[in-house]
Amino acid sequence: YWMPMDQYIGGIEHAILHLLYARFWTKVMRDLGLVKVDEPFTKLLTQGMVLNHIYSRRTEKGGKAYFWPHDVEHVLDDSGKVVGARLIKEVDGLPVGTAIDYEGVGTMSKSKNNGVDPQDLIEKYGADTARLYTMFTAPPEATLEWNDAAVEGSYRFLRRVWGFGHKLSPIGGLGTLAAGMSGQSLSKAAKALRLEIHTVLKQVDYDYQRMQYNTVVSGAMKMLNALDDFDGDGSAGDNAVLAEGFGILLRCLYPATPHIAHALWSGLGYEAAGGGLLDAAWPKADESALQRDEIELVLQVNGKLRGSVTVPASADKAAIEAAALSCDAFLKQANGAVAKKVIVVPGRLVNVVV
Repeated sequence: YWMPMDQYIGGIEHAILHLLYARFWTKVMRDLGLVKVDEPFTKLLTQGMVLNHIYSRRTEKGGKAYFWPHDVEHVLDDSGKVVGARLIKEVDGLPVGTAIDYEGVGTMSKSKNNGVDPQDLIEKYGADTARLYTMFTAPPEATLEWNDAAVEGSYRFLRRVWGFGHKLSPIGGLGTLAAGMSGQSLSKAAKALRLEIHTVLKQVDYDYQRMQYNTVVSGAMKMLNALDDFDGDGSAGDNAVLAEGFGILLRCLYPATPHIAHALWSGLGYEAAGGGLLDAAWPKADESALQRDEIELVLQVNGKLRGSVTVPASADKAAIEAAALSCDAFLKQANGAVAKKVIVVPGRLVNVVV
């Protein structure tokens, strides 16, 4: 009933283990007439390995003992290069300060004591931070060098998301406001915010489909920056745009950070219009929000960049030429010279030859 599966995700070691066996037995059952599919999986994603520092020491019997990263500190040379390590706590009878060999970075392994227990991160930062960090730090198919300090960055971002939700909470009825966007009269700043949010949403939607989760998270950060930078006047239209934008951000974050997204969605009243976050529709970019009233064209004089000129999005060639010839950037550069020719590249630039 379920075959073939739409997506297989596994480490490189699966290529000669489970993946090989699964494909082999699928073909056996196909030859026996038990199944009709030729391959068990439609798509394959080979995830990258997570790397961490490795520390060891030869034992008296010639074996090798490995030490946890949190039990040691690096020894650096004059240039700041890691040349060794030493214990910062007593381990297996070895005193503090005992010299330890540093083997560089390698794949996390239980046998080498260089793994990270997710529970430690969960207790300190919460599960959402642990999830966000692993998604944001590298593309899923690339190797990831673990960095405890970088986890703090993901934690700070989620605190900003929570803080912005707290700032919106006095508005009230955010779900109803966001649902009533179509009838609102919007200021120029509000239209610019919608343009930014829906432009990023279009990219985030595409990145989810191609499983590039690191750029999904960077897209969410762009959305939050745009919302944070918005200087609204408290009008119904401005509040509606803020409510819509934050609702889009929460739905984009939900697969990555379900706990904080759910808490904010329900706590801010989005359920009133869209239901619970689990059942809420995935946001779709509004094409009307992507339409610009004005566009900015690069301004060149004799082929050299001299600034920009802003024109109505519907401006024809004659209107663009007139705007370019009357703008301050051109008049200053031309210094009274007469324009011999104006070249317009629609949507990109205008070049004035003097």
